[in-house]
Amino acid sequence: MILEKHHRVLVQGITGKQGRFWTECMQNYGTQVVGGVNPKRAGEQCCGVPVFATAKDAVSELGQIDYSVMFVPPSGALTAGLDAIESGIGHMVVLTEHIPVHDVMRIHAAARRHGTHIIGPNTAGIVTPGVAFAGIMPAFNPRVFQPGDVGVVSRSGSLGTLVCLDIVNAGQGQSAFIGIGGDPMLGTTTADAVLALDRDPRTRTIVIVGEIGGSMEEEAAQAMSQVQKRMIAFITGRASPPGKKMGHAGAIVMKNRGSYDSKRRALEDAGVLVVDTPGEITAALETVARPS
Repeated sequence: MILEKHHRVLVQGITGKQGRFWTECMQNYGTQVVGGVNPKRAGEQCCGVPVFATAKDAVSELGQIDYSVMFVPPSGALTAGLDAIESGIGHMVVLTEHIPVHDVMRIHAAARRHGTHIIGPNTAGIVTPGVAFAGIMPAFNPRVFQPGDVGVVSRSGSLGTLVCLDIVNAGQGQSAFIGIGGDPMLGTTTADAVLALDRDPRTRTIVIVGEIGGSMEEEAAQAMSQVQKRMIAFITGRASPPGKKMGHAGAIVMKNRGSYDSKRRALEDAGVLVVDTPGEITAALETVARPS
């Protein structure tokens, strides 16, 4: 799930306003966009690449495609998702939010059968600073993203952007940003992203930006205890009322699971340094001890 220069990317919904804008941003940054999909515009060119009726047609014509980025409305997400999965594309960046729950379940089930890795739904995307990006993160803004050795995992695109901005302001940079998304049913969990960064040779420190609700951080704690790289976490929602849904669809606290205290205890037990505010992350990057 760490995007590289050689990865070939297909944009589903490339001819729409957002699809076209972000495709041009991705291309200018260095992402290798090889084609797009819009059933009504097949045979045309958009952003300098061919437009196909389906992802299957794109793979048949262009050969292997490594990533699909989905700029489609919720009502079209199931059709687009199954199309990309059944075409053999290995990774999907599902930006769409508010996809019907049953459709999300069908997409995940198909992905498991075909071996496709989903990032999202409701993700802001992934960034490898100085290399490539896929999604809607401002990778092209040098005040937010610079090449470095800090890997960032975030459920929130906006909060992830703030943390990346702070990291650059502190004179450091990122090895990769992985936006796992805010949907209740995610294809990439916190643990998945942390383990990917642990394997990444560019990453020396992993920053986890979590939020109340769900149990991903608690469930990831066991895997995190095996990680050799230093880890820092911030959990948003510390002062939110108990039992109240906050922000993302997945941010629902159920009794003792998903609360701020539960997540903090689990992370600290796994050896993660948990800070109280986003601004403390950069200070922690300077002071936390490196692993022996």
